[in-house]
Amino acid sequence: MPLTASEPTGTELGRIDLHIPPDMRLDDDLLFAFCQANRELRIERNAQGDLEIMPPTGAETGARNADLTCDFGTWARADGRGVVFDSSTGFLLPNGAMRSPDLAWVLRERLATMRPKQKRTFLPLAPDVVIELASPTDDSNGLHAKMREWRDNGVRLGWLILPEQRQVWRYTPTGEPACSDNPAQIGDDALLPGLVLPLMRIWEPGF
Repeated sequence: MPLTASEPTGTELGRIDLHIPPDMRLDDDLLFAFCQANRELRIERNAQGDLEIMPPTGAETGARNADLTCDFGTWARADGRGVVFDSSTGFLLPNGAMRSPDLAWVLRERLATMRPKQKRTFLPLAPDVVIELASPTDDSNGLHAKMREWRDNGVRLGWLILPEQRQVWRYTPTGEPACSDNPAQIGDDALLPGLVLPLMRIWEPGF
């Protein structure tokens, strides 16, 4: 049975969905090798075993992501309880998917249980916190579905940031997602005490 590729519906331009027959699906080691051989692409695996292949982001999205990672990383180093991972890091979820959020934070006590090989490849866990940052071509319905997947697989706090709409959606294991319109900053005193992520540079990259 041949592999088949399709462009996703909606507005997510440039993404290719590669449908793989069940008897040809990549295990975790082969998927890691495939990703290493195609470093110029952003590759994820959905729960059905198909691959989702995205091109690199544009300059505005890259600058926004760098700002978020820098600000979160500064807080994380001072806090000391966890480690920040950037958008190139893959996480193996309980449902079989491999996903790469734009930013992730994982408690050190959980990372301490990982074997050396696991730390060198995809981490077999759901992060404690994830941030997904929409680019202008992303399909918002697909991003909300991805946030539900994060939540349903163990993520304790997820933020979906939509710069075009100036909205932030907050996902937690309990309750419905909550939307904030044009917030100046985000944080969570219960899980991330002291963290303040300013969003002005997200709404207006400045170049």
